[in-house]
Parts: sequence; C-alpha cells; structure tokens
Amino acid sequence: VQLQASGGGLVQAGDSLRLSCAASARTFSNNGVGWFRQAPGKEREFVGGISWSGASTTYSDSVKGRFTISRDRAKNTVYLQMSSLKPEDTAVYYCAASRKAHSSTNHSEYNYWGQGTLVTVSS
Repeated sequence: VQLQASGGGLVQAGDSLRLSCAASARTFSNNGVGWFRQAPGKEREFVGGISWSGASTTYSDSVKGRFTISRDRAKNTVYLQMSSLKPEDTAVYYCAASRKAHSSTNHSEYNYWGQGTLVTVSS
C-alpha cells in the first residue's frame, strides 16, 4: 500500500501550484484523504481534507479561500490546488488516507501516508 505525493517545487509568492496524491484503489476509494504540512521546526498541521465521495471538503483557516482539494476517483488521485501562495506556506506537504469515510484534523486517524513533497515559496 503506497501513497505517492508529487508536484512540489520552488515558486514565488502569489504563484499557484498543484500537488497530486496517487494511490491504489484499495488504499483510498472508500476513505477520506487529508493533506498535512510540516514546516522546519514546527509540528505537522492539517491543511485540508476531502471525503471519500469528494462531496465534502474542509480547510484550515490559514488556507481557506486559497487552497482547493478535489479528487478524481477514476484515477485514484487527490489534488491540492494552491493559489496565492505565501512564504509561510513553505513546508513539506503530505497526503494521508483516513481510516474513515471523511477526513479529520487529527493525524492519528490516518493509517497511510505519502512520503511528502516540498513546497518552497520565495518572497
């Protein structure tokens, strides 16, 4: 079982970037998916999540209105579209599959994690 996060890179403030999280159908098809990030010296924080069907999404206050999560069930892929990026968005971004049908802000409710992809936003 494996999650593959990709799409990170170096961008300038105000730019957009789309991260992808791909997995086998078995990993994800009936599970919520969350995106988390961890900046140097800081704890991992919840960015947002999407329900198994894609009908429900939730975001942290720090990214609400700038980030959008979607999923393509046919491709077993979840996306994190990031816009109006700020230097404080710089972090390693992780996707994770929840034990349940919906996402959660609690990282202990996720049983599969991707390897992380680095996003660096320069000012």
